[in-house]
Amino acid sequence: MDQIRDAIVSGSAAPGDFASMPIPESYRALTVHKDEQEMFAGMAASDKDPRRALHVDHVALPALGPGEALIAVMASSINYNTVWTSIFEPVSTFGFLERYGRTNAMAKRHDLPYHVIGSDASGVVLRVGPGVNAWKPGDEVVAHCLSVELESPLGHNDTMLDPEQRIWGFETNFGGLAEIALVKSNQLLPKPAHLTWEEAAAPGLVNSTAYRQLVSRNGAGMKQGDIVLIWGATGGLGSYATQYAINGGAIPVCVVSSEDKADLCRAMGAELIIDRKAEGYRFWKDEHTQDPKEWQRLGKRIRELTGGEDVDIVFEHPGRETFGASVYVTRKGGTITTCASTSGFMHEYDNRYLWMNLKSIVGSHFANYREAYEANRLISRGLIHPTLSQTFPLQEAGQATYEVHRNAHQGKVGVLCLAPEEGLGVRDGEMRKRLLPEITRFAGA
Repeated sequence: MDQIRDAIVSGSAAPGDFASMPIPESYRALTVHKDEQEMFAGMAASDKDPRRALHVDHVALPALGPGEALIAVMASSINYNTVWTSIFEPVSTFGFLERYGRTNAMAKRHDLPYHVIGSDASGVVLRVGPGVNAWKPGDEVVAHCLSVELESPLGHNDTMLDPEQRIWGFETNFGGLAEIALVKSNQLLPKPAHLTWEEAAAPGLVNSTAYRQLVSRNGAGMKQGDIVLIWGATGGLGSYATQYAINGGAIPVCVVSSEDKADLCRAMGAELIIDRKAEGYRFWKDEHTQDPKEWQRLGKRIRELTGGEDVDIVFEHPGRETFGASVYVTRKGGTITTCASTSGFMHEYDNRYLWMNLKSIVGSHFANYREAYEANRLISRGLIHPTLSQTFPLQEAGQATYEVHRNAHQGKVGVLCLAPEEGLGVRDGEMRKRLLPEITRFAGA
């Protein structure tokens, strides 16, 4: 791997040179082990420590199939699905790999006693399989996480509806928290030239997810003037939703949990902010009973900030903890668009506030290739910025995952894979110089 890394870092290799560079038979990767999937049995999710389950191992290089590419991963990042994989919730990901492995001979490669995880990557193409024409060795790329077969007609209007749609590095093997990753060629997008490797790796999953959930016609279809309530507005998802709302002429109402996070929202250009911790919202009286008076208090606070208006759209991803409040505070005819459910998947809400007020709940899951392309294009043009607040080396990826599990982070948490240090990979220095104040501001530095 040293020759490949040095060639990328130095810029001494021509793009075509990568096709002839030898690829090692094994590489370092962040894994979970199948024989440890019961290690947290009986423990509460909050007590499970990802650092115990995550390992940096040397793993065998997978065979390259048709329509696929091997990329040298310079950097990756931590998503909440990394947390779920590491604590084997809501189910062990080995079940995904087993089911995938039964579908065809090439998929059998993914059913292994270890799972190489990670759903983001920036790096360089090393090899392409038969049938790949749009990409070649030496191309600098980022990878989005939609792995799709497209053999069914059901996925051809929206690839997220394909019955064989999977999230790469979560429901497939050979993910991006590694020195090499195996991807389908239609996961690849051009790396934004003004960003470092770690900055370019950070937006992929969350930026595309936020784009579909909030902007796309497949999600909320946000328009100018919409008031958008954004839970966790400085987190991995929320920080991009906040940017889309501001850039799209909407009015974000940003919900955060500390004054530092409130300051980051202000730095991003948001003006209407609710510090839910300081204001003491408790939407649940106990484990089984919600408190509608707290929903009402939140609605009143929103109207105080907006000049008497309710929200048109709720960007909902905490799930169980907040969903009842989200349904309540949405205006008549408004939309609650939901994904992730990081505080719990079993939602409870008062359906009277939904059906009698003609509100809509829209489920949203990652993004199709076109949506991922559009989200990456906005990054490349400097209209949306990475919200990368901290970076760890690959050998400390367990600690990085622990930080996300504990919500002790802002924006995204990055991981250096082959990149020996931060700050490498910028190809358009002039654009970076022009955008550096914005890049720095959105990273919360």
